[in-house]
Amino acid sequence: MTIDPLVLMTDVDQATERLIRTAEELEPGAERAASPLPGWTIGHVLTHVARNADSLTNLLTWARTGVETPQYPTATARAEGIEAGHGRSIPEQVADLREAHDRFADAAAAMPAAAWTFHLPHWGRSAAFVPWARLREVEVHHVDLGRAYSPEDWPDAFALRLLREIVSGADDSAPALVLRPHGLEHPLTIGAVTDGTPTIEGPTRSLAAWLAGRAAGSDLTVSPAGALPAVPEWK
Repeated sequence: MTIDPLVLMTDVDQATERLIRTAEELEPGAERAASPLPGWTIGHVLTHVARNADSLTNLLTWARTGVETPQYPTATARAEGIEAGHGRSIPEQVADLREAHDRFADAAAAMPAAAWTFHLPHWGRSAAFVPWARLREVEVHHVDLGRAYSPEDWPDAFALRLLREIVSGADDSAPALVLRPHGLEHPLTIGAVTDGTPTIEGPTRSLAAWLAGRAAGSDLTVSPAGALPAVPEWK
């Protein structure tokens, strides 16, 4: 799943513009409306997306300068930032999203080629992973606004990469599965596959959304016939 981080930044720009357009169309007071995420309002989701951009800007700064700049300065800073900002009006939220994205885009543009190889402690990955991490946050949380945007709107390349990431990152709590995304020649597998392992087939977007907890999987088929197996919460 290696890809040029600057190529991914184009996808981040486009995904962020789509998210902002959705946010701009929200009615006054929508920041207080419930989102599909338990315990979170739309204001919580929008504030989290903005603060996530700033947190990833910190990581790019660390990679570029070599000066330790953790994603969040304290263990509680992430939650505190969301709590402090979720009640702001929609126009304030939209402005914050734009400004946070601009800071992140500027930080990415300032990265020399060698800085993308910098190993980020605690992440176990290089800085080249950061644009994908940002794209994933924007696309998945756009769905979490519970408005017009759904997993059906995810770009093909994003949906496939998300699906592959979830599959490769599955731990021992995940059930063994054979996944057959439409249009993909070879199946993807989770866990120790046997003759009795269920096969789940359907569109790539639907499989990714189901495994990510963003869709019920109503358009997926199971073989042998039966209910979709329960999968652990994806984080």
